[in-house]
Amino acid sequence: MDVYFGTDYHSHLGTSRGGMAIWNGSCFNRSIHNIENTHFRAKFEAELSKVQGNMGIGCISDTEPQPLTVCSHLGQYAISTVGKINNLDNIAERAFSNLKNIHFLETNKGTINPTELVSVIIDHENSFKDGLLVAQELIEGSCSILLLTPQGIYASRDKLGRTPLIVGKKEGSYCVSLESCTFANLDYRFYYELGPGEIIFLTPEGIEKIAPPRNKMKICAFLWVYYGYPSSTYEGVNVEVMRYRNGAALAKNDNVEIDMVAGVPDSGVGHAIGYSNQSKIPYGRPFIKYTPTWSRSFMPQNQEIRNLVARMKLMPIHALVSGKRLLFCDDSIVRGTQISETVDLLYKCNASEVHIRAACPPIVYICKYLNFSRSRSVMDLAARQAIIQLEGKEPESLEAYCDPATEQYNRMVDCISKRLNLSTLKYQNIHDMIKAIGIGGDKICTYCWNGKEL
Repeated sequence: MDVYFGTDYHSHLGTSRGGMAIWNGSCFNRSIHNIENTHFRAKFEAELSKVQGNMGIGCISDTEPQPLTVCSHLGQYAISTVGKINNLDNIAERAFSNLKNIHFLETNKGTINPTELVSVIIDHENSFKDGLLVAQELIEGSCSILLLTPQGIYASRDKLGRTPLIVGKKEGSYCVSLESCTFANLDYRFYYELGPGEIIFLTPEGIEKIAPPRNKMKICAFLWVYYGYPSSTYEGVNVEVMRYRNGAALAKNDNVEIDMVAGVPDSGVGHAIGYSNQSKIPYGRPFIKYTPTWSRSFMPQNQEIRNLVARMKLMPIHALVSGKRLLFCDDSIVRGTQISETVDLLYKCNASEVHIRAACPPIVYICKYLNFSRSRSVMDLAARQAIIQLEGKEPESLEAYCDPATEQYNRMVDCISKRLNLSTLKYQNIHDMIKAIGIGGDKICTYCWNGKEL
C-alpha cells in the first residue's frame, strides 16, 4: 500500500504510464497501466488484494512503461529510471559490439526503451554496484535509478544530481522517493538525501552506503519553479517557500498599477501569493481550475486540441474579472498556448487589463537533461519564435537574447507580449530566481535559460 500511494503522489510528473513491481518472496508481481485519461489509483485499485510482499518500487512516466523486471546473471530484479539518455544509440551499439547475440525486447515507438538499456549496462558488470557506477559514467544526460532485488533496493542518484532521491523512515520501514511530499501521509519522516552520484542499498534494517556522493551538483531549477510539488523539499529548500520568495522578488522589481494578483493554477499560485504579500495588492482567484473531469492533462499531438484542453480546464468568475486590471503569475511561458487561451478568456469576460509575470526567465533552449519539459522542439518555444520573427532567421548566437540588460532581450519580450495580446509582460531574472532557491548558483542547472551546460 505504501508503494501504491507513494507512486500515486508522483502523478503530477507524468501522464502516460504508471507501474509497480512488488517482490512477494519468490517472484515479482508487476503491473503497468495506461493512465493518459484516468488516475493512477483507479487503474491499480482492483489489483491490490492480489498483491503480497513487503518490498516494491513504482513509477509514473511520460516516456516508457516501467518498472521493468529482469532475470540475469546478477539475479532477478526490477528497475525504474528517471532522466534522459542522449547517447542511447551509441550505448546500444557498444552493447551490440561487446556482447554476443544481445537484443532489446522493449521498444517505444521504434526506439530502445531507456530503462532496458540501463539494465543491459548493469548486467554486463559483475555486481549491481559496478553496473550502476558504469551506467553513471556512460550516460550522457541524466539518470537516477531504483533497482529492486530480493534483498533490498539500490538507489542511484544521477551523477550531477539533476533529480533528487530522498530517503524516508518510519517504524520498521524505509522508502526512497523523488518527491518528499510522499512521506507525511504515509507516516514517514525525512531521513536522508542522496548526494549527486551517490548510491545506497536500502533494506528494512537501514541504509548501506555503496558509493559516496560526488563533489559537483547541477540540480534542475524547474523542480522549484514548476514541476516539483509544493509540499516537497529538495536540498533543504521547500518548493512552496521558494515560490513565495520568487514571487516577492518579482514584485520588488515591478511598479504596475493593478487591482488584483492571481496565479495561473496550479504551479503559478505560490509565486502569485509571494507577489501579493510583497506588493500588498490583494490576491484573488478570478478563475478556477475545473478538476472533476479535466484532472489529467493528457498530451494530444494536435495543437487545436491542446488549445481546447487549456481553455476548457479554466472557468472564469465574471464578477472578479469584469472591469479589473489583473496580474497573473505563471511558472513559465513555454509555447504560450495556455497563456494565450487564458488571456482570450479574460478579455471575453471584459477584463480591463491583463498583465503576466513569468516566474523564470524566457525559455530559449530545450532541456537536454530531463524529460519533464512540455516541449520537444525549439521551434515550439515562444522565445525562439520571437527571435526568428525579429531576426528573420535563427541567429548564430542567442547570448544577447538571454541577457535582460540588452536591447535584443527587451525586443524579444515585447514581441512575445504583443503576440499574446498582453497589457505588459515581465520575466523573472535569473539572479533573483537563483537567490530565491537559495542553495548557490553553482549547484543549479540553468541550461533552459542561458544555454550554459556546466
